[in-house]
Amino acid sequence: MRDWRGTFRRVVTGPSVTYAVIGVCAVVFALGPASGLNPSYGTGDALVLAQSDYFRRWGVIPADLLSGSAAALLTPLSALFVHGNWLHLLGNMLFLFVFGAMAEERMGHLRFGVFYVVCGCLALAGYALAHADSGQTLVGASGAISGVLGAFLYLFPRARVTSLFPFLFFLPLRFPAWIVLVFWFALQWVAARGAGSGPGVAYLAHLIGFGLGFLHAWTRYRGIRVKAPAAATEGEGQP
Repeated sequence: MRDWRGTFRRVVTGPSVTYAVIGVCAVVFALGPASGLNPSYGTGDALVLAQSDYFRRWGVIPADLLSGSAAALLTPLSALFVHGNWLHLLGNMLFLFVFGAMAEERMGHLRFGVFYVVCGCLALAGYALAHADSGQTLVGASGAISGVLGAFLYLFPRARVTSLFPFLFFLPLRFPAWIVLVFWFALQWVAARGAGSGPGVAYLAHLIGFGLGFLHAWTRYRGIRVKAPAAATEGEGQP
């Protein structure tokens, strides 16, 4: 009983918002058509059609968002908890798990939760403004998580994280967070500017979220010395 209470206390007093977001995203994905786990959406063409309708209902469509309709104005929030496939979900949640816990511990639960939602919504809105005529549907927590990465870079630049770099044959190597995150940002910048940016990947939203996160941390914590907790200076991530 003592061990159970200790575990419960650590969960409650730990990065509870980070864990809650991961849990909600996982449940939403499992119940939705993209996971393939819910038989009510059917199979084959019926499943494909259900996925398309689902994303258009809950995702951000820039042209619709900028039209000002009441339903579309809520989609930047709903889109933060919807993911397109298993890889999309697992990649985002891995980054949130690695970098979100320490950022939340530093900011506090409420501030971190508000920060996460605002960064994500503004990143999607910024992308919509830059692609006002686009009918492409945007879903995913990438903009919000990019904000977390930006804040982490300012708050804990020397924290060491284990990362998998493609050009190093995906060997798990430990680097200071600033190297990993600057490299990640550079990849997003190149992808956003290149003609090879694949459809469905809103790299500009990643850059906006990252910039907002870094700016918030710099404004709020400038001049305040932040030290990474000894028990939380290691994580895993893939740029």
